[in-house]
Amino acid sequence: MTIEQLTLDLPHRAALGAEDFLVSDCNLAAVRLIDAWPQWQEKVQLLIGPAASGKTHLARVWQALSGARSLSAPSLDMDRIEAARGGEALVVEDIDRGFYDEKALFHLLNLAREKGTFLLLTTRDAPSRSGCTLPDLLSRLNGLPAVQIGAPDEALLKTVMLKQFADRQLNIDPKVLDFLALRVDRSLEAAALAVEAVDRAALASGRKISRQLVNEALAAAAPNEEGPLP
Repeated sequence: MTIEQLTLDLPHRAALGAEDFLVSDCNLAAVRLIDAWPQWQEKVQLLIGPAASGKTHLARVWQALSGARSLSAPSLDMDRIEAARGGEALVVEDIDRGFYDEKALFHLLNLAREKGTFLLLTTRDAPSRSGCTLPDLLSRLNGLPAVQIGAPDEALLKTVMLKQFADRQLNIDPKVLDFLALRVDRSLEAAALAVEAVDRAALASGRKISRQLVNEALAAAAPNEEGPLP
């Protein structure tokens, strides 16, 4: 089975100069949100998803569509917020990372409502788990419409890993890929780490990728966990 055959079942979404974005059930709602702009029912939207789930990728797609300016949460301050009074669309990423001016973000939300400004916020977790200490801000965040990117399904997980192997010019038998997918936590971050571990093991040993090599690579990457699965 070729790479093209295996990836055929998952639609590709052009990422406007970046790598293709693979669409699956876990991220379909987020993709539809981006596609729906500028007909959003609410102009401020919250995009939630774990690390490496594609939040930044989709934020960049939306930036290209909307002309939005990007701000990182740690860079927020009152001066930057006041500069947004012109009504331009904005992206603020990683609002769960802490170490930012919560009053500035609260002011930005008020300003977006006042000016009718499009605003996309990204976070790895729900606002209630973000560590936000300003009650008014937490209440406002909890009231925003939110779209969540879920854990990748098996098809997406295997397709992403296959592409990562191909990017490293490594061949992997589909049956070995199935074997690897069963031993990886259901996240794209874990999948990337697994591919890196297998790549290192194959390079160090000069062997082709097999079930045994996969087991050895995963065991070496997590020496404090239980041994490899049979």
